[in-house]
Amino acid sequence: MKIVEIREKTVPISSPIRNAYIDFSKMTLSLVAVVTDVVRDGRRVIGYGFNSNGRYGQGTLMRERFIPRVLEADPASLLDDSGDNLDPHRVWDAMYINEKPGGHGERSVAIGTIDMAVWDAVAKIAGKPLFQLLAERYGNGRPDRRVFVYAAGGYYYPGQDLGKLKDEMRGYVDRGYTVVKKKIGGASLDEDLRRIDAILGVLGDGKKLAVDANGRFDLDTAIRYAKALSQYDLFWYEEAGDPLDFELQATLRNYYDKPMATGENLFSMQDARNLIRYGGMRPDRDWLQFDCALSYGLVEYLRTLDMLRQHGWSASRCIPHGGHQMSLNIAAGLGLGGNESYPDLFQPYGGFPDGVRVDNGYVTLPELPGIGFEGKADLIAEMRKLAE
Repeated sequence: MKIVEIREKTVPISSPIRNAYIDFSKMTLSLVAVVTDVVRDGRRVIGYGFNSNGRYGQGTLMRERFIPRVLEADPASLLDDSGDNLDPHRVWDAMYINEKPGGHGERSVAIGTIDMAVWDAVAKIAGKPLFQLLAERYGNGRPDRRVFVYAAGGYYYPGQDLGKLKDEMRGYVDRGYTVVKKKIGGASLDEDLRRIDAILGVLGDGKKLAVDANGRFDLDTAIRYAKALSQYDLFWYEEAGDPLDFELQATLRNYYDKPMATGENLFSMQDARNLIRYGGMRPDRDWLQFDCALSYGLVEYLRTLDMLRQHGWSASRCIPHGGHQMSLNIAAGLGLGGNESYPDLFQPYGGFPDGVRVDNGYVTLPELPGIGFEGKADLIAEMRKLAE
């Protein structure tokens, strides 16, 4: 049993939308296939992965460093103790050889993308959904296939007016979502408040709306928004300042006593730990958004969950960024609080397997081997073009 090839392709997911910090007109991602020599049901087992939106494709790093290290390793060194399957932790260790600590940025995305594909292959070789395998190995053995999801939208785009914004949000509600998200900080405070008021005219309840500044604000601006947003009793106020400005986050809680969220741009257990140590996050109300596809993969995410437990946090306070099926499986298998969802954007990489519908804010994961990419026809078609 061995990995015979790892392929990467950089693909566009461009869109004429923007948040407070970047536009997505030239956004890309890396699509990866980990090809094994194992055959199941007459088909070679291939694990697939891709990185989340907001960070670009990492093909150069993969081809120059991480893929060669895996392929040059003794195949037996990448297997688990039984010799019957790959060991994702040993594959991860092979990728990380000769890497210095710190400086996690783009490297963590490259490794995290390959790691996703490895876990997909491991679960397929085991003949189980990834959520079941995770529950058995790291959880209580009983996955909860029903996972909370919210609809991420409300971006700024050319020609958008309040009517179109309301129509967008109404569309999410009509599809079964109970919480939606909009961007803030890409317009004036007054304009953003008008947008919030318009959306709440559709939702009727602030607890059904999350807002996201994408790290745009300095402390004074973050506080001004906090004071203005306090009137709404929102689901959360997300990433007000730079993700590594833990002092800003800790200070902001003195001005905003309602739920806040951050963490999607922290790419290691160590950075996540610094947020918990120094960022003033409150385990009784705040939310953590670490995204395994951007932060060295599930191997590192397991370390992060261990760290959270040691600091008195429950995994149920984690709702990952990214909107991908990998985090859905982690949520179902390890008891996370839910997952982000992109109903209309970044297709075919966002969304759920065909036939899965949102019911009162939740989706139920189907019994598909691996991560479940084969259940989404438009996505698996793109993946198989790369691998087969």
